[in-house]
Amino acid sequence: MAKYSKKAGEKVEQALHEKKEGTLKSGSGKKVTSKKQAIAIGLSEARKEGAKVPKKKKETAAKKS
Repeated sequence: MAKYSKKAGEKVEQALHEKKEGTLKSGSGKKVTSKKQAIAIGLSEARKEGAKVPKKKKETAAKKS
């Protein structure tokens, strides 16, 4: 079974393309330079549209200390 939906994959692909063109902006309005950040933005947009995307990992108490 696929972990991500086709729609989610398309959103990530679109975000990576925008990053390459230099038109992808983060929430604060700055230009995105990191591939990881572009993927995160694509997944976040797909999640907002209701695509099948696993939940964000929660930070555990063990990691904090």
